[in-house]
Amino acid sequence: MPVQPIASRMAIRGHPIHPVLIHFPVAALLGLVGTDLAYLWTGDFFWARASLWLVGIGALGGAVSGTVGLIDLLVVPRIRRLITAWCHAILAIMLLSLASLNWLLRVSEPAAAVWPMGLYLSLITAGLIAITGFLGGKLVYEYAVGVDIDAARITSLPGSKQAAPE
Repeated sequence: MPVQPIASRMAIRGHPIHPVLIHFPVAALLGLVGTDLAYLWTGDFFWARASLWLVGIGALGGAVSGTVGLIDLLVVPRIRRLITAWCHAILAIMLLSLASLNWLLRVSEPAAAVWPMGLYLSLITAGLIAITGFLGGKLVYEYAVGVDIDAARITSLPGSKQAAPE
């Protein structure tokens, strides 16, 4: 049985906004682990300050992207019926809660908050990003949420001008 795509309501000219917005917060929160470790390794305050900025950008950007994703979840009935979408959303809320807590701990004393709680929260956040991203991928690749299947078929046909290299 062919997969019926599920259109995103939060889209610009057919392109879903949530997957576009999520890359920067994910990169910031994953980079946070590296800057925390760099601070612990070197003791240079630069890395503690970089961690503060990365966790703030990750939490704020994740909140914006998550709001767009939440609107799709609540507005599109076919997305609401997917248990994978609800699991993705719940884990994303947990992830944003931990990132926000991590940011709040660092605001007044960026260096003092890195060890042990800051690094611990950063590592848990990175693990949640992996699981949440996996579920987001399942929504796209298994349920075709926000995917224009007809356009994807046309561009992947052999001889098509837009075909991907083999």
